[in-house]
Amino acid sequence: MRIYQAGPLFSEADRKWHQNLKAMLAAAGHEPVWPGDLVSQEDVARWGKDAVRQIMETDRAALDSCDLVLALLDGAQVDDGTAWEIGYAFARNIPIIGIRTDFRQAGETAGSRVNAMIEASCVKIVRSAAAATGTLEYVKTQHANLAAYKLTS
Repeated sequence: MRIYQAGPLFSEADRKWHQNLKAMLAAAGHEPVWPGDLVSQEDVARWGKDAVRQIMETDRAALDSCDLVLALLDGAQVDDGTAWEIGYAFARNIPIIGIRTDFRQAGETAGSRVNAMIEASCVKIVRSAAAATGTLEYVKTQHANLAAYKLTS
């Protein structure tokens, strides 16, 4: 399965977390796609004033090529780029598994884990990368069944 890793990638801790997730996915026989590998600083310099659009288009094309999205949802609120990727994947009917290792509660209701729009877009939200990788096939199947149900209802 080709899996897009959404989540912040700006700090050393973020990048290390994603590298570990990428290794877990590859070891399980999946093909991880991480935006941190898609665009280099050389690309940004070469693209110049068009870099912002090129970055977005590169990530969008990568999302379109994937079967599923794993999205890191940690923090007081979900990273803005991650929120865009979740919204885009949801609109394209690509299943999303959220990973929230952050124990703080967030969102609009007493039981919310994150913003309602993000939470409702995810097929499942789990507490660890290991839990996410353990449910990949199940979530993909459940999502496919739900999509088929929506088409026949």
